[in-house]
Amino acid sequence: MTKTTTRKGAKTLPLNTILSGDCIEVMNSLPEASVDLIFADPPYNLQLKGELHRPDNSRVDAVDDHWDQFSSFAAYDRFTQDWLKAARRLLKPNGAIWVIGSYHNIFRVGAEMQNAGFWILNDVVWRKSNPMPNFRGKRFTNAHETMIWASKEEGAKYTFNYEALKALNEGVQMRSDWVLPICNGGERLKDANGDKAHPTQKPQSLLHRVLVGSTNPGDVILDPFFGSGTTGAVAKMLGRDWIGIEREPAYREVAETRLAETRAFDKAALKVTTSKRAEPRVPFGQLVERGMLSPGEELWSMNGRHKAKVRADGTLIGDDIKGSIHQVGAKLEGAPSCNGWTYWCFKRDGQTVPIDVLRQQIRAEMAEKPN
Repeated sequence: MTKTTTRKGAKTLPLNTILSGDCIEVMNSLPEASVDLIFADPPYNLQLKGELHRPDNSRVDAVDDHWDQFSSFAAYDRFTQDWLKAARRLLKPNGAIWVIGSYHNIFRVGAEMQNAGFWILNDVVWRKSNPMPNFRGKRFTNAHETMIWASKEEGAKYTFNYEALKALNEGVQMRSDWVLPICNGGERLKDANGDKAHPTQKPQSLLHRVLVGSTNPGDVILDPFFGSGTTGAVAKMLGRDWIGIEREPAYREVAETRLAETRAFDKAALKVTTSKRAEPRVPFGQLVERGMLSPGEELWSMNGRHKAKVRADGTLIGDDIKGSIHQVGAKLEGAPSCNGWTYWCFKRDGQTVPIDVLRQQIRAEMAEKPN
């Protein structure tokens, strides 16, 4: 179902809709600073010369469509400058953009992004686990594409769900080289003739990682080169609003059918692991104020070597050392710093319990409060 929101007077933002037309003209018609994230898969300007055949002489279905053809590098650069300018106008102050490309265009696009004022955060290499082989044997097999992730400007507070990506990667910090398969098998959309519905359809796994890592439920995602609709389908599943722009009728038809058949995930399953830094701050003194710990009560270090007493103002004293839970722990250990929440424990019914349990209890109570 299409949803619209009013932005800046009479202008509306057509959410969850595929818009027809030239991407630059359409973007310029949308309200300024209204989009949280842009995922762009622009023409690669492959500059193909002639047909490509496999060793058995069968023709390779390569990207030779009219929309990927430009008269010169200068023409491609002008096109890139224009759509990037339109895209940047649409981003909210803390918005961000992902652009994917191959060696044919990504370096030119990256330079134009910097010229336009974007601040590059990372380049991510999508290493294809099942790339198309090099049939002529005159170059390396082209087994990757490059994505550039950038904020609207330097210093912007862009979204980065670090802990969620780490959880997605089995507890290991997510790197900037992603090994994912190309779109194949049942995921590859076909037209009425059984041919590829779109030559550069991106896999859902790629967009899943991008959107989980750099957006939140309810965010607005724009894809100015919508194609077969992968961005919209993954956004819909993950509880994000989306806007697609596509000038080719055949691609719009495929995408519309795909989006109509896509179902959103259960809202309860959309919440992802958040960074501890993003959680509400709970001063240690609040534990004392609420009677969860009492003045004079002893705390013990996790290693059992040190103890300190709680004071009425939320500080500790141990071995004549006074200060916060962090300061006292650091001085007792002779360390430059200490996380007091994970260092100190209290005792209840003969059991040793980390004080962080009490902090998490308060945070859970805060989360349950109605807005």
